[in-house]
Amino acid sequence: MKRWLLMLLCALPMLTQAAGYTQTRYPIVLVHGLFGFDKLLGVDYFYGIPQALTRDGARVYVAQVSATQSSELRGEQLLKQVQQVLAITGAEKVNLIGHSHGGPTIRYVASVAPELVASATSVGGVNQGSEIADLVRANVKPGSVTERLAVAAASALSGVISLLSGGSKLPQDPLASLDALTSAGAQRFNQHYPEGLPSRYCGEGPLQAANGVYYFSWSGRGNMTNILDPVDPALALTGTFFKEPNDGLVGVCSSHLGKVIGTGYRMNHLDEVNQSFGIHHLFDTDPLTLYRQHANRLQGLGL
Repeated sequence: MKRWLLMLLCALPMLTQAAGYTQTRYPIVLVHGLFGFDKLLGVDYFYGIPQALTRDGARVYVAQVSATQSSELRGEQLLKQVQQVLAITGAEKVNLIGHSHGGPTIRYVASVAPELVASATSVGGVNQGSEIADLVRANVKPGSVTERLAVAAASALSGVISLLSGGSKLPQDPLASLDALTSAGAQRFNQHYPEGLPSRYCGEGPLQAANGVYYFSWSGRGNMTNILDPVDPALALTGTFFKEPNDGLVGVCSSHLGKVIGTGYRMNHLDEVNQSFGIHHLFDTDPLTLYRQHANRLQGLGL
C-alpha cells in the first residue's frame, strides 16, 4: 500500500503538467480555409483538434466565415466573432490559428485590431498566393462562358456547405476568393497587411511584429501521404503544377509567416487539419501533436 501511495505521489507532478499542457492564457480561435466550415454534418473541419487542445486546458473556439469570399470580408466576419469570444470569456485577446485561406483571414484581423490578438498562426497559409489559383485564373478568362460555369459550380458547392454547416446567411463570392488566392491578389493584400511577412521570399518573418502580435507558421510538403486517404490522389495531381515543394495546394515558401516552426512535415493540405477523418502519414508527426505542441509554445510565451 505504501509503495502504491509513493508511486502516486511521484506521478502527481507529471499528471498536473499534462493536465495544463495546452492551457494558454488567451482563448484559441481556429479559422477554416476555402470551401471550409466549422462543423459539417457533425464532422469538424479541424478534425479532432479542438478536443485534443481542450483536453489539457485550452479554451478553443471554431470560427465560421464565408466558404468563398475575399480575405478582407472574411476578416471582417472573423473580427466580429473574435469580439464575441472576448465578451463571452472576459479575455483581453485571442490566439488565432488559420488554415489555408484562413491564414490571410487571421492576418487581416491581427493587422486592423492588433489590440485584440495575442498571436496569429498560419497553417498551410496562402500568404504569397497559390500556383493552383494562378493556373485556374489563367485558364478561366474573366467574362467567359467557362468562368460563368465555374462560378455556378463553386457557388453551388459553397451554398451546400453553408447550408449544411449552419452558415447559410453568409455571403459567398467564388471569384473574390479565387482572386484573393492568386499571386497577384496576395501581393495586393500584403501591401496593406504586411505584418509578420518575411522580408524576402521563402525567408522567415519576425516572431513579434511591430504591432505587438506574435506570428508563426508551419506547413507540410507531402501530397500522397496515405494510400487509404481517398483525397490524396487529387492532391498528388495538383502538386505536380508547383515549382517548389508543396502540400498539394500551397507551396512551402508561400506559407512562411513569422517564426517558421517547420515545413518538412510529410503532410498534404488536408493532413494539416487532420483530415480525411484523421488519416495521415503513419511514420510522421501526428497533426494533433503539432497543435498541442503549439499551444504549449504559446503558453511558454505567456500567450
